[in-house]
Amino acid sequence: MKKLFTILTLILCIAFTSTTVFAESAPTRIKDIAKVQGVRNNQLVGYGLVVGLQGTGDSDKITPMISSTASMLRTFGVAVDTDEAIKYKNIAVVMVTATLPPFVREGDNIDIIVSSMGDAKSIQGGTLLQTPLRAGNGEVYAVAQGPVSTGGFIAGNGSGNTAQKNFPTVGTTPNGAIVERTVEDEIGQQGQISLSLAIADFTTATRVAGAINSAYGSIAHAANPARIDIHIPNYYRSNVVEFVSTIEELSIIPDSVAKVVFNERTGTIVMGGNVTVDECAITQGGLSIRVTRETDISQPAPFSYGRTMRTVTNETDVEEQPSSSIVMPPTTNINDIVGALNAVGATPRDCISILQAMKAAGAIHAVLEII
Repeated sequence: MKKLFTILTLILCIAFTSTTVFAESAPTRIKDIAKVQGVRNNQLVGYGLVVGLQGTGDSDKITPMISSTASMLRTFGVAVDTDEAIKYKNIAVVMVTATLPPFVREGDNIDIIVSSMGDAKSIQGGTLLQTPLRAGNGEVYAVAQGPVSTGGFIAGNGSGNTAQKNFPTVGTTPNGAIVERTVEDEIGQQGQISLSLAIADFTTATRVAGAINSAYGSIAHAANPARIDIHIPNYYRSNVVEFVSTIEELSIIPDSVAKVVFNERTGTIVMGGNVTVDECAITQGGLSIRVTRETDISQPAPFSYGRTMRTVTNETDVEEQPSSSIVMPPTTNINDIVGALNAVGATPRDCISILQAMKAAGAIHAVLEII
């Protein structure tokens, strides 16, 4: 079984190694590793009420719900003198969140998420009343309203025999908010744009700037490992969108740090293509310990005053398998690393210990990351 597992591990490692080497040498679009600064989403949040619930709303112990309901009714000129006039179980206080995409205009619709913040059992089938959605600066950018869909339910007879699916206290309303204010995302107003790398790297930033300069002349430079500043050519000043589109289609070979990532819980190991090792010797041996328990009966001699006794004897057997040793020469090929580890019969979990020991000995030049 161990030999079969080792063979399968070797096959998977070789297949992964081939993919890694190919991915590293393959050109990648700038669009896939960078984005234009200033083009981003904005978060919105609001506080509102969901009504029309079938007795699954907040209880009368939730003070914010009671005060919010009374305040809403006063807005419409309705005075409530007694608590009995309102069926509070049909109302729930909720927080409404949404994401405002870039370049949306007034009148566009966006999706919202409605989450109960009281002790409501479910907001299924309820309707969200008009709720202003504010950004971090306190300004209202959208208004939400509409029926709430939870995609779940809770059912039962109230005596503990209930069934629940998903989370009925969180729902969504597709296109439930109308944008009331546009976030100005005009790019290139000062004749310049900046690209932000998804992963900051000096070499990658330099290569991006070099690719742009090769296509348009000396218009780009890497300001830091994460940002490339680009001056827009005069003939593209009136069509910045097309200019950005052409830049995004340029291809480079991004650089990456030599890294080995492994998951000790699952025994998964992922090694990048830039991992190198110095000459070292690896010895891998297995120690098998087995503890068994045997029960014996002790019978006394005839005509004696002894008693029949049951005794338990523990036996410990230790078996040490022959160790395997291999000398690994200096190499820059990840195939040699994988082949060497599998040559000593190492399983993925053994590989984790071996790689950690190699790193401690200074024989492997890579970042080891445990997830």
